[in-house]
Amino acid sequence: MNAKFKVLASASAGLLLLAGLTANAVGVGQKAIAQTAPKGERDLTAQAAISRIRIVFANRRDATDLQNKANQVAQILSKEMGIPIDAVIGDETAAVEALRADRADVAFVAGRAALKAEQLAKARMYLAEVRSDYSGGNTYDSVFVVRQDSPLRPKGSAKQTLEQLKGKKMAFTSRTSGSGFIFPVSELVGQGLVSGPDRLESFFGNVTYGDGYGSALQSVLRGQAEVAAVSEYALLPPWITAEEGKKLRVLQQIPGVPAHGIVIDDRIPAPMREKLINAFMKMNEPANNQLFRSLYNSQKLVKVDHARHLATLRQALQRAKLEP
Repeated sequence: MNAKFKVLASASAGLLLLAGLTANAVGVGQKAIAQTAPKGERDLTAQAAISRIRIVFANRRDATDLQNKANQVAQILSKEMGIPIDAVIGDETAAVEALRADRADVAFVAGRAALKAEQLAKARMYLAEVRSDYSGGNTYDSVFVVRQDSPLRPKGSAKQTLEQLKGKKMAFTSRTSGSGFIFPVSELVGQGLVSGPDRLESFFGNVTYGDGYGSALQSVLRGQAEVAAVSEYALLPPWITAEEGKKLRVLQQIPGVPAHGIVIDDRIPAPMREKLINAFMKMNEPANNQLFRSLYNSQKLVKVDHARHLATLRQALQRAKLEP
């Protein structure tokens, strides 16, 4: 099965899963044609007024009891909006497909999924999270990580530092990770060390892909890899223990990875969209902020311009010769 068919299969599976999760939440007569007609091929003006909103909260490895917390957030938003709001948990592929098929109206996703949602569903990101473990506030660093006792050391320039990786055993977070693959590959291409993602094996001695930050870092800790590419915050619990973190150090950082955020489907009318954005901003208030922090360890939400916030990611994808 080639890569494109794998992506389609994954997306279909994700959509079926999300459809099952949301079956009880689908309002009769609200968007029946959306189940069969692709976006852009139906008369949006003929649809009934939006009387219910569905939000997909994407799974994250560091999120616990997510459904219960998302339900509480939905209750707060529902009170502000004056209409029912359903919270659904799913992976990011399912979230984007749900937006495309009008089975969801809003999604809390990472930057790459936001670009895909723009492409397939004409959705845009209006809010981004800020976290204390993001060095840029609503952006964070992608980092190349080595063991403390590694002979690899920072040099006078990024290119000189990364040139040392030639022939080394490299562990990427996954093939889809922004900070754990897209930005590192973009940097390697930009520095003229590789020509594209299909040429990594000609530069590194060995390349492996994990199933998350933890597995990539464990490869380095166990000596199976000499370098790993992850997010800066992955050097903290719960990804690894504090003791394990002391055994690792950052060799090179790449700033500007856009924070996860909230995308809203274009079919939500502008007045309702603004009301929804303001409702989400209520999560920054003291009465609601502890609940919001418990979702994804986010401190607050800030308003962002979709194109500006995701510009670095779009550039990294283009330079790395990867699709959104």
